[in-house]
Amino acid sequence: MLPAAAPGAGAHAGVGVPMAAVHGGFADLVSTVRPAVVNVEVTRAIRPAAQSHAWRQRPGTEIPELFRRFLPMPWNGAPGVPRAEGVGSGFIIDASGLVVTSHHVVKGADTVTVTLHDGRTLEARVAGADPKTDLALLEIDAGEALPIIEFGDSDTTRVGDWVVAVGSPFGLGGTVTAGIVSARGRDIGSGPYDDYLQLDAPINRGSSGGPLFDRGGRVIGVNSAIFSPTGGNVGIGFAVPANVAEPVIESLRAGGRVERGWLGVAIQHVDETLAEARWASTKRRARWSRR
Repeated sequence: MLPAAAPGAGAHAGVGVPMAAVHGGFADLVSTVRPAVVNVEVTRAIRPAAQSHAWRQRPGTEIPELFRRFLPMPWNGAPGVPRAEGVGSGFIIDASGLVVTSHHVVKGADTVTVTLHDGRTLEARVAGADPKTDLALLEIDAGEALPIIEFGDSDTTRVGDWVVAVGSPFGLGGTVTAGIVSARGRDIGSGPYDDYLQLDAPINRGSSGGPLFDRGGRVIGVNSAIFSPTGGNVGIGFAVPANVAEPVIESLRAGGRVERGWLGVAIQHVDETLAEARWASTKRRARWSRR
């Protein structure tokens, strides 16, 4: 975490944030948080039904192609069973080796490896995943305590606030970009819990699962999607807010899954016969209630 400036210590761009954090760049912030950001690489077998990694809103309905996840899935040309390789990003939230990433990065993966900021590559295990919020939790064993970063309060984030994204677009680990929050509460049709932060910080394929920081070095979002007619960055990206992500990650940490309440309600077409039967039943109950 970056220390907050003392009250009255000169002009400020925001609460506890020196004006230099905007006009002088984000170098101090980046040097503090980047050691906890990792590169995630996966391999998976290509199965006939898995022709793409497009989202599904409901069976048989594809999310528009303009909304794209960042995970590249190039062919590796290996003989035998076709395989694909992909890259994503993640960040360490526990010194024992717990790594947050996106569900679609590791979905269906046969192997998952994490490359740390110092260049070490470690095998990872998927400890849990939640497709509805596109979040996953990995476990790695580095044999020592690892640097961590913490979630902040995304509810205090305002449209126009500066943000910094760190990740591995196209496998280029430790890439840093900056921009502003363009909008809040975006529903892009990816699932029932859409509440995305929209940002203009450049993010691309491979950035999925990477952290989005506020100017204090706190994670206020997990980068998850871009809007693009070409597949590349056009200045419209989306991140899962920290206040959505943090409780999901805690559930994954505790039990490997997220349990949600549900209400058993079915919708049925009412034809004339059913309507008459229903009306008659209601009428009888009304007579009985008057006795």
